[in-house]
Amino acid sequence: MGTRFAPIVPTTRAAALLALAAPVALVIGATRPDAWVIAPLAGIVVFALVFVDALLAGRLEDLRVVAPRDVEVGAGEEMGLHVRLYGGHPSALQAALACDPRLVPGGRMTFDLASEGGGWRGTGRFTPSRRGTGRVSRVWLRWTGPLGLGARQLQGDLDEEVSVWPNIAAVRSPALQTFLKDAQFGLIARRMRGEGTQFESLAEYEPGMDRRRIDWKASARHVHLYAKEYETERNNQIVFAFDCGQAMCEPIQGMPRLDRAVSAALATAYVALKGGDRAALFGFASRPEVWTPFVAASGEFHRLQRAAAGLEYRPEAPNFTLALATLASRLQRRSLIVVFSDFSDPTSAELMIESIGRLVSRHVVVFVTMTDDELESFSDAPPDDLETLSEAVSADLLLRQRALVTHRLRQLGVDVVEAPFDAIGPRLLDAYLDIKRSGAIG
Repeated sequence: MGTRFAPIVPTTRAAALLALAAPVALVIGATRPDAWVIAPLAGIVVFALVFVDALLAGRLEDLRVVAPRDVEVGAGEEMGLHVRLYGGHPSALQAALACDPRLVPGGRMTFDLASEGGGWRGTGRFTPSRRGTGRVSRVWLRWTGPLGLGARQLQGDLDEEVSVWPNIAAVRSPALQTFLKDAQFGLIARRMRGEGTQFESLAEYEPGMDRRRIDWKASARHVHLYAKEYETERNNQIVFAFDCGQAMCEPIQGMPRLDRAVSAALATAYVALKGGDRAALFGFASRPEVWTPFVAASGEFHRLQRAAAGLEYRPEAPNFTLALATLASRLQRRSLIVVFSDFSDPTSAELMIESIGRLVSRHVVVFVTMTDDELESFSDAPPDDLETLSEAVSADLLLRQRALVTHRLRQLGVDVVEAPFDAIGPRLLDAYLDIKRSGAIG
């Protein structure tokens, strides 16, 4: 944004000065009527000072917006301005940017600028709350003269875009990287031995091993207990299925449940790819919306991240029957299906249970849901008044319904992961590793 004419405006200080001059003019008019001319002259002097002060502030030579092109949802970033003025000695600069609400709550960011290296520079910190493309559409700039009486003010259109991607901080975390290097199936290329499905070798039986692994014939021949070791299968198929409906769009600690789920899924998908398995994403609301081909190499992880960025927030009820039937028809072999969802009423929960129940006969299913801290706080609140008691009773009823749904899913053979939003990632990863070691997918 280059040089443009900036109108001159009085500051709050100038307005206060004029306001103070009004009662003085009244006193002069009452005591010395012949000196009434002093009041308008004083006003003219103030306006002249405003004009001169604004001119001494200088004029705009250049203005540049500094905004990141790519950010991750829930991750703090900075955005600001670089301003260069021609001449003058401004005392202060303030700026405001009109942004997409997914970038800044309320859609407006304000900050001060400080002198730096012959120019002025200022930044404001923001935390994106939703994925997508957020626009920075307008800028306001105001700089004040050395007396603080006059200011120049400028506004203009901008066309800056910031792409908000799924948060993969867990993938980059040192803890996960260390785990991958030290784990059995990590960056070190070696076979996974344990409780898989493909026979590998015999090993001496040790206390704690599953007795079903004992090879009785080999033990009789050697007069010593030997157990079978299996090689854990690779190339398993894992599908992360996301409910993009209304319940999953509700925020939890400032970020939609859907984005919390996406972060947990991508971290688990990264580990799966490193372990030789294949991963795909499936998104649905009232109908299936996103389906990716299976990714088989960690070098193609970015494809999953890009596909996850395309999961839309839908203010509608999910159609589990259609979505999961469509998913089942696309899977030609036994797979691990991880379903991320939430439920707010018994009817939708019943339909969800029926649909997931049809998958269990052919696939391994993990159901992931986040605990509702708000409901638990209502349920645990002391019943000090009638309103609090009513909220506690309603919350307790909803929590009982949630417990009943998860209990029925477990009875069907579904592995349920229910945890706070900041713990579902590790819990899901543990569940995946347990299933993989048991060889239940292959």
